[in-house]
Amino acid sequence: MKLFSLRTLLIVSLVLAAGAGWFAWRQNAAQSPEQRYKFQEAGVADVVQNVSANGTLSPVTLVNVGTQVSGTVKKLHVDFNDVVKAGQVLAELDDALYTAAAKQSEANIASASASLDLARANEARIRTLFADEYVSRQELDQAVQAKKAAEAALRLARAQNDRDRANLGYAVIRSPVSGVVVDRQIDVGQTVAASFQTPVLFKIAQDLTRMQIYTSFAEADIGNIRVGQAVRFNVDAFPNRSFNGTVKQIRLNPTTTQNVVTYNVVVEVENPDQQLLPGMTAYVSIAVAEKKEVLTVPNAALRFRPSTPAAKPEGGREANGNGAPRGDGEKRGKRRDAGSGTVYVLADGRLKAVSVATGITDSRATEVTGGELKAGDRVVVGENMPAPETGSASGVRMRMF
Repeated sequence: MKLFSLRTLLIVSLVLAAGAGWFAWRQNAAQSPEQRYKFQEAGVADVVQNVSANGTLSPVTLVNVGTQVSGTVKKLHVDFNDVVKAGQVLAELDDALYTAAAKQSEANIASASASLDLARANEARIRTLFADEYVSRQELDQAVQAKKAAEAALRLARAQNDRDRANLGYAVIRSPVSGVVVDRQIDVGQTVAASFQTPVLFKIAQDLTRMQIYTSFAEADIGNIRVGQAVRFNVDAFPNRSFNGTVKQIRLNPTTTQNVVTYNVVVEVENPDQQLLPGMTAYVSIAVAEKKEVLTVPNAALRFRPSTPAAKPEGGREANGNGAPRGDGEKRGKRRDAGSGTVYVLADGRLKAVSVATGITDSRATEVTGGELKAGDRVVVGENMPAPETGSASGVRMRMF
C-alpha cells in the first residue's frame, strides 16, 4: 500500500511539472514581439567617424645638457622648473686639476718663447758669420732648423694651453638654450665621469608654450590621416576639458609588434597657458570622415541576431559576422564584405531581415547607403529580459512535498 502511494505521488509530480513547463512555453510563445524586443527608429543624423590612439605630451625641443669633462659637482645654480637663459651658469665642477693644467701649459709657453728667442739670435749670428765665411753652410742650416723647431714648440705649447683652458671652461656648465629646467640629475658632491659618453646633467625644455604629442596609429587607420588634420584630445589632469591640435608629421618608419603594424604620428599643440605638462598621457581622436543629414541605424541593430530560427533570413541563408546574409556556398575563410549588414524589422507580427549597405560609423550609429530601410522604420536593437516568475504570474508553481 505504501509502495502504491509513492508511485502515485511520483506520477502526480511528473504530470504537474510537465504541465508547468507546457504552460510556461505557451506563455512565452504568446508574448508579442512588441514586448519581447527592443526597438529604435532609423533616422536622419550627422555621422562623424573618428580614429583614436593614446600618446605622450613632450616639448618640441628638449635639450640634454651634459659635460665634456669629469669632476665633482662643486656648485648648483639652478633647480627644477627654473627659467634659464642661453649661456647662464647651471653648475660648476671642481676645477683644481684643470686650473693646474692651464698654469702648467702657460709656463710651457713661456719656456718655448724663451727658446725661440735664443734660436732666432743664434740664427742671426750664424748668418753674419757665414757671410764673412767664418762658419760653414752646415752650421747655418742647423741654426735655421733650430729656430724652426723652437717656433713649432711654441705653437705646440700654445695649443696645449688652449686645450687646458677649454677644459677649465668646461668645468662651468652653461645652458645652451633659453627655456625651463624640467630635470636635474646631479647633486652637490656627486662625481660625474665623461670617459666614454657624455653624462646628462640637466634637461631643458626650450619652449613649453608649444608642445607635441607622440602617438601611433594602426595601418588600417593611417590611410585616412593627413598632415594638417584637426585633432582633439583629452588628458587625465583635465577630464572635463578638450584640447585641440594639428597633425604635424606622419613618420614613414613602421613599428611591428606581434604582427601589428603601427605608424608614429606627431601632433602639434599650442599651450599658451602652460597647463599641459611634459609626460602627460593624451587620448587623441582624429575625425577622418563626416556625413551630414544621412540615414543612420543604431550600431546595436547591426549586431542583433534573433534567437528563434523563424526570425532568420529566408532561403536558408545565414547572416555573416557583420550582418550581411551569407549564401550556402560561401566559405567561412573568405573575407566578409565590410560595407553591408542586416537589421531586423517587425512585419506582419514577425521579424523580417532587411539587408542594408553601410558607410561610415561612429560609436553610436552607422550610415545606411543603400537597401530597403527608410527613415522612421523601427529596427530591433535587442531582446527584453523576461521578468522573474511569481506564483500568480506563472499560474503553476512547483511546491516541494
